[in-house]
Order: sequence, then structure tokens, then C-alpha cells
Amino acid sequence: MATKRDYYEVLGVGKNASADEIKKAFRRKAVELHPDKETGDEAKFKEVNEAYDVLKDPSKRQRYDQFGHAGVGGNGGGGNPFEGFGGFGGGAQNVNFDFGDLGLGDIFSSFFGGGAGSSGAQRQQTRGKDVEARVEVSFEEAVFGTEAELRLHIDDTCSHCKGSTAEPGYILKTCSTCGGKGQVVTATRTIFGNIQQAVVCPTCKGSGKIPEKVCTVCHGRGTERRTQKVGLKIPAGIDDGATIRLREHGEAVANGPKGDLYVHIRVKAHRQFTREGDLILSEEHVDMAEAALGAEIDVETVDGKVRMKVPAGTQSGTDFKLSGHGVPHMRGESRGPHIVTIVVDTPTKLTKQQKELLEQFKASSKRHGLF
Repeated sequence: MATKRDYYEVLGVGKNASADEIKKAFRRKAVELHPDKETGDEAKFKEVNEAYDVLKDPSKRQRYDQFGHAGVGGNGGGGNPFEGFGGFGGGAQNVNFDFGDLGLGDIFSSFFGGGAGSSGAQRQQTRGKDVEARVEVSFEEAVFGTEAELRLHIDDTCSHCKGSTAEPGYILKTCSTCGGKGQVVTATRTIFGNIQQAVVCPTCKGSGKIPEKVCTVCHGRGTERRTQKVGLKIPAGIDDGATIRLREHGEAVANGPKGDLYVHIRVKAHRQFTREGDLILSEEHVDMAEAALGAEIDVETVDGKVRMKVPAGTQSGTDFKLSGHGVPHMRGESRGPHIVTIVVDTPTKLTKQQKELLEQFKASSKRHGLF
């Protein structure tokens, strides 16, 4: 994978550029590189947008200045697993993951209508309806992955005729209405003359076959309404709003493949952690003395408590990086970092002795120029 360029270099500004200078540089680059223009370049246009998205945000810019691309979830490990293929670029949201037995060629064929066929017209095979479902997982389950079981009340293949529509022991014969073509031609008289149109055969519903004897359980539908259980593996690192596709786990149809099941993932908000790409963000509070003198504190992470050193003189708003405690990358085994922002608490109630000590410290600081 190509190394990401420095965001300041992408926008053509210095590291000390003001927010207004960054905005003006972005607008200039965006106009120049917009894909609709002759001078446009879609790849560079996306790169400019990505750089501006980070540098316009003070907190993201601070983390980028301190940690580089790793500080803003930009080390190339997370994101859309289909990025780089036509039509699937962009952020990590609303990504379709396919965990069925469908190959990549079939995935893109199903989306773009590809796939070679024999010459001449072919009868379109009837396919079951797609089904949508939603699964809610905790923040930790999204980070580490989990398994879920769905209960779907949908049309499933008839247990008696196995979807053939014919009573067991009887065969499917050629439809007499369409002669096995699955279509009939109708003629409509208009002011422009007779117009012929091919429509689905009303007798065989396009299959070209009808049963010698209709199934006594499903009465020729080929399906039964029932509740079925579907096991779902949710991969580590999945994000809120992502969609998992399970091939042929949707509704059944007579003499054809089932539809697909699309499971939309909803990740519950965490009381302490937030997420940006492969980053996990949190705050830890320290008092004035700990910030001034330095301390070691226990930091909560998704892996449990981690001991972290706060150096003497740490200012409120300073970020620290805990490598390997963030979100797993969808296309690798490594994990992003956990960014801890230190918040220095100022006391609101002081004893008389504490006030006197602070007054002495204040006077001493002025004499020795500590601030």
C-alpha cells in the first residue's frame, strides 16, 4: 500500500498555518482538482478532502501533529475492505461485507450485472426476496468481534416438495401456455399500430414448468412460512452502520435460489470511549499536583486497566498514545492506538492551609519566573 503523503504537503501549507489559511488552501485545491473539471483528478481530490477533514478540526490536528497519520486513524489498517474497487471507495460506514461462499467475481457481478452467458435470449430465473435485519452490539463486541443468532419469520423452502411445487412422486412438465419459454407474447392495438410485448407466463410464473400434481402442503407455492435461526459471525473492528450480507439466507421461492440477508450493525455508545476509525479516544482526569509533579495512573482501555506515566508539567488537553489498544484493522491482525487526553482538574474548595501554600507557591513562581 502506498505511503500517505503529509497532510500539510497535500494542501500546500506550512505546519504553522492558521485555520483560515488551511480553509483557503483547501478551497483552492478542491476547485482545481474537482473530478468534474478538465484539470480534475479524483484520487487527489479525495486526498485533499481527507487532509482538510483532519486539519480543520483542532483536536484531530493536534493528534496528527503529535502522532502523524496513526493519531487520526490513518495508518491504512482500517476502513472499507473494498476500497480501491470501482464504486466502493469512501469511508468505513455502510460497507457491505460478504461472508457467504460467493467469490469476488460473483460479488461484483451481482452488483454490476456482469457474468457471461450463452448467446440468444435466456429465461430469467426467479429469485427470492432479500431480507433486512438489524443487530445491536456493545462497543467491546464491535472491537473484538462476536457471534449472534437471528430469528427470522420468513418464507422458507417447502419441507414436503423441497421447493419444486410438485407432490413427491410426480414430475414437472412443460407449461402448455408458454410451451416452456416462461413468457407469452401479447399484442396491443394502438394508434401507432399493433405493439407486441413479452410478459411473464401467468400459468408457470416464468419457470416454463408446471407440476403434474400440486404439492399438498404448500399448494404449489414451493414455500412455507416459518421461523428459522441464522447464525451470524460479526468480525472484529466492525463499525456502527456497517452491513453484513449473507448470500441466499433471505426468502425462498419456488424453483429458484433464495434471496440474500442484509444485516445492519448498530453499535451501542460507550459511557467512556468514543471511536474514530481504528482509534479509541478517552479522557483521564488528574489533579494539579499530579500534573505538576508527574504521576503514574491507571487508564481504562477495552483490554482492561493499563498503567500510564504522566510526565511532570503535563498540561490539560495533552494527548498520550497507547499503541495496540485501539480497534483491530479489518484487513490485518494489528490494532490502532488508544488516545488518552489528560484533563487537569482545578480544585473548587480549599482549606486555609492549602490556600496559604498556593499563595506561597504563586509568590515564589513570580520571583523565579516559573510560568
